[in-house]
Amino acid sequence: MTSNTATTAAATAPTADARALGLAHYAARAVLERVLTRHGATFAQQVTLRLVAVAEAPFEREALVDQVAGSLKADTADVREVVGRLLARGLLAAEASQVRITEAGREFHAAVAGETAEISARVWGGIPAEDLAATGRVLALVTERANAELAAPSA
Repeated sequence: MTSNTATTAAATAPTADARALGLAHYAARAVLERVLTRHGATFAQQVTLRLVAVAEAPFEREALVDQVAGSLKADTADVREVVGRLLARGLLAAEASQVRITEAGREFHAAVAGETAEISARVWGGIPAEDLAATGRVLALVTERANAELAAPSA
């Protein structure tokens, strides 16, 4: 009798649940934070700077704060402080009610993106496209449902 390795792997694979999601998130975030520490930045700073870096135009400061706070489930006052630190470091520049990325900010973003791209290739490489697509659908649904829970009045 022969054994099918794919069937065995599927039978013993862990079921996706909140714990598995959390473990994957914290492991990946720890890797990113190790890179960010070398650059003297925090996770929140990187998330904020990335949004401005990929924007096609300057960002309304309060819209940026709201978007980052919503993504990170963070207090807007804390995110305003993050924006302030990015301005103080010269990675962002303020123009009236807007912020834009500076050349130093672009260089910082490119350096972090380059380092994390290499790591991401090692972490995500070799995972079949159909597995990534299924995982993406599940994570989008979990995010949608969790956001709905957060928006609902607490009991």
